[in-house]
Amino acid sequence: MSLIERIEKQINDLSEFTSTPGKGTTRLTYSKEDLLTRNYIKNKMMEYGLSVQEDGFGNVFGKLEGTLKDAPSVLIGSHFDSVPNGGAYDGPAGVIVALEVAALFAENQLTPKYPLEIVALIEEEGARFGGGLLGSRGIVGTLSEESFKNLRDEEGTTTIEAMSKIGLDSSLPKRRNPNSIKAFLELHIEQGPTLEEKNIPIGVVEAIVGLTQLEVTIEGKAGHAGTTPMDRRTDALVAAAQIISQLPSFAIEEGEGTVITTGRLHVFPNGANVIPDKVVFSVDIRSSKEEHINNVIKRMKELIESYHEQGVHTTAEQLLYMPPKVLSNEIKALLKDKSSDLEIPYCSINSGAGHDAMVFSDVTDVGMLFVPSKAGLSHCPEEWSDARHLANGVQIFYEVAKCLTEVEKND
Repeated sequence: MSLIERIEKQINDLSEFTSTPGKGTTRLTYSKEDLLTRNYIKNKMMEYGLSVQEDGFGNVFGKLEGTLKDAPSVLIGSHFDSVPNGGAYDGPAGVIVALEVAALFAENQLTPKYPLEIVALIEEEGARFGGGLLGSRGIVGTLSEESFKNLRDEEGTTTIEAMSKIGLDSSLPKRRNPNSIKAFLELHIEQGPTLEEKNIPIGVVEAIVGLTQLEVTIEGKAGHAGTTPMDRRTDALVAAAQIISQLPSFAIEEGEGTVITTGRLHVFPNGANVIPDKVVFSVDIRSSKEEHINNVIKRMKELIESYHEQGVHTTAEQLLYMPPKVLSNEIKALLKDKSSDLEIPYCSINSGAGHDAMVFSDVTDVGMLFVPSKAGLSHCPEEWSDARHLANGVQIFYEVAKCLTEVEKND
């Protein structure tokens, strides 16, 4: 089976692990679909000669030991969770590419000086426990063990309870010593139209956009839909709708690609004949410049606080904050050199989405590649990327990994 065929098969195999068959990939962290996926990945790691471990968050590591004692590892990987009704490529494509790099090490009988580790990360999307980038933040220590234990999903289930339900051990070591990581490489689908429109198969990521996610709560007063006069109402949903409708203008006025999104909204008690007494909604703000993010946060908080005067109570909790990140110049140069050596066309590109790579960039050298997304689509069932482009990523990462791990070829 060729490399391209192997990639296609693994993409198709993993796409079967969804709770919404026929309606895209829905694979929430610590679900039964998560368990099926992690077992598949662990089996592939063992098939490719890697020793397998999980940490106390449920991140999966497959390690090819190096000849240098206690040397830091070169990590390659991505995440394997999904958004609800998402696509088959966002995250898993990067894990599969990493696995195929390990397969090439095995096929060519390469022994590294520095260990090679393939990593499959949990809860990048934040679809179950909120915030996102949970696995990578846990590894580098920006998510404390206490904060992790306090996270709950919409049904009130804690991370520890959810892990236990699928047989994961939350008592395993969690935070990793940054000195144990020599570099981190991640391939991801672009999730936008640039590479496809330029007809360029590889994007070398220069920088990753900064982002913040907030949870806003608006509290009013419940009442009967038929008997409460309009001038006596404190309707939480009306207040929330008025706030949400003003948020886009803040991003537009900041400019320079600043964006703001309300993607999740919960109404309580959610009855057709009851005036809502509470609304909880998400706000996602992104920009390439930190000052724009902070300006929008300030204006948003001022706006929601102004509604106190109208008899409602408002709070805004910041779940995640990641400043813009510029990736390693040395690894970017190496990615470009190897692309040129392999005669694979590439261009420089910035990422408008957050990725685990931005978390690792705080503690180690990071490089990232994008491959084209068909029609720029992502986070939907129609998401698709060409396996030939993913194979290009495997070849580039293989050559870069050989340099970073300082391989020795076995006789």
